[in-house]
Amino acid sequence: MKKILIAVDYDHSAQIVADKGYEIAKSMGAEVILLHVISDEKYYSTAESSPILGYAGYNNIDFFNLIDTDGLPKAAQFYLDKMKHHLGDDSIQTIIGKGPCANEIVITAKHKHVDIIVMGSHSRRWLDQILLGSITEEVLRQTGTSLLIIPIKKH
Repeated sequence: MKKILIAVDYDHSAQIVADKGYEIAKSMGAEVILLHVISDEKYYSTAESSPILGYAGYNNIDFFNLIDTDGLPKAAQFYLDKMKHHLGDDSIQTIIGKGPCANEIVITAKHKHVDIIVMGSHSRRWLDQILLGSITEEVLRQTGTSLLIIPIKKH
């Protein structure tokens, strides 16, 4: 394995997914690519959203200082840079996709010739979420690339 794509979203579990994906990549001597996809710009501006929280050291105030319609890519890059710093590896490549999440993950994996895609599953009942049509299931249907799913239990 030479390249691993770690797809992270705005959920608190993104740190777990990134940490585990990075650990696997380093154990295989693989290059790491972090991807965040901006799929629904309206979501980021709603009061009930918790956009790009990702990991314990991230501050929402930092995000909201950057966010506007044109600032989402800048805010996403800020988030990815913080996650890269958290992982402690400047060689990590970061990519921001825009569009439907599953499509962007598959396209990026193909374009970057990755050997494995690492994603999280946020469902309490992981198998139900896969069978009912999550982004993870869409990626699984669309890609020929190996997929590692990190089940995340919500507390």
